[in-house]
Amino acid sequence: MSKRLLKDLQAIKNDTEWHFTATPEESDLTKIQASFPGPAKSPYQGGSFVVEFDVPPEYPLKPPRAKFVTRVFHPNISSQTGAICLDILKDKWTPVYSLLSILISLQQLLDSPNAADPQDAEVAKVYNERPEEFERTAKEWTARYAKPAKAATIDDASVSPFLDMGFPKEKIIAVFEELGLTKINSDSEKEAVLNKLL
Repeated sequence: MSKRLLKDLQAIKNDTEWHFTATPEESDLTKIQASFPGPAKSPYQGGSFVVEFDVPPEYPLKPPRAKFVTRVFHPNISSQTGAICLDILKDKWTPVYSLLSILISLQQLLDSPNAADPQDAEVAKVYNERPEEFERTAKEWTARYAKPAKAATIDDASVSPFLDMGFPKEKIIAVFEELGLTKINSDSEKEAVLNKLL
């Protein structure tokens, strides 16, 4: 299981097309926090969406449990718990799928809601009956809850060593911002970031 999981995590790290991240907990590889950008030309554009994976020991024979950490206004995602209604996470799962293919599917789900099989009946009702209100609310929630990490202004090479240590990117970026850093220029700055992360 862990060999396959490491391969999945490496595939996400090496992928340049999708701009996904996946960071396991340092003490437990099966608890993973992943993120992906909202699809272009959708109400979720400009947002960064965080999903938690809990990978069972039987993986890849069984799918990981997944839920949104970021609040999302979407018929197939619970606005309360983040639970996801997606067939490949249930009865359509096969070991051919990977964490990368789940993230791609989740991004596509944001782009193409399936209101016929809702996770959140209230949101599905708005989606079906009041499409303009749905679009407006989804955009508002994206602006409020799915703020992307300000990675653009922060030097990637400075973030990299902390990612290698297993810290989530969002947390590293938050510490850089808190300390007013965009780049590590000295050992004392590196130490300051590390102390905050710990």
